[in-house]
Amino acid sequence: MTRELPRTNFHGSNLIRCLADLALVDTADAGKAFAEELGHWVHFADAIRLSAVHGDGLASFPKMQAEALDTARAAAVADFERIQAFLTNSIVKSCALKPGKSHIALPPPPLELPLDLATAYPPYRRFHEAHQRDMELTIQPLRVNVREAVAKASPRLRKLAELDVALERVLREREGKLLAKVPVLLRKHFAQLYKDHQKALADTQQADNPAAWMRAGGWLARFCSDMQMLLLAELDLRLQPAMGLIEAFRQDTQ
Repeated sequence: MTRELPRTNFHGSNLIRCLADLALVDTADAGKAFAEELGHWVHFADAIRLSAVHGDGLASFPKMQAEALDTARAAAVADFERIQAFLTNSIVKSCALKPGKSHIALPPPPLELPLDLATAYPPYRRFHEAHQRDMELTIQPLRVNVREAVAKASPRLRKLAELDVALERVLREREGKLLAKVPVLLRKHFAQLYKDHQKALADTQQADNPAAWMRAGGWLARFCSDMQMLLLAELDLRLQPAMGLIEAFRQDTQ
């Protein structure tokens, strides 16, 4: 028996909701905007390719034994869960107040006053981008492996795997460009948190103490927590295609 993976709400993106909560994007008319934009993403040649995948019939297919199917499903789920746990732990540990051992190290907090945003934020942007590259390089092989396993299971799943290939070709470049905007948008949040911090000090007539920025309740600690939230939401988004393939694999019967 394979374990059921947690289901994702496909009617909205957690990443978009997180960005909206941080006032970094406007979600007004998001559904309409998405439908309109998607129409621009799928060009004429892409539409032909997708139509061809849908139009091809289900060819004859060698039937797999039930035991072999169960083994293949279990292996796909185990691979997915391993990658998901690895990337989740990497993000959580590296963004913590006291970062654990991680191959992507959180930048040391800037300690000089006054804080220069032009030099203080770029290390955090590079940190965020390093996690994005890590996700891309790790999840892409996972998706390919799951797709290959699914394609061997049944005619319907082979058709689904072919559709996944076609959709990836259509959407991957645009998705990459949009996700690359997240660490750029995050600079605004970094600056706003520091501005709020300065106002709170002025209101209470306290001197600033950079050594306290990364303590619980500090503005930089909050920023790192919000950055972690966005990275985890992006991880969930990037894993959805592989998760969808595995869910179809788990539910399919020949």
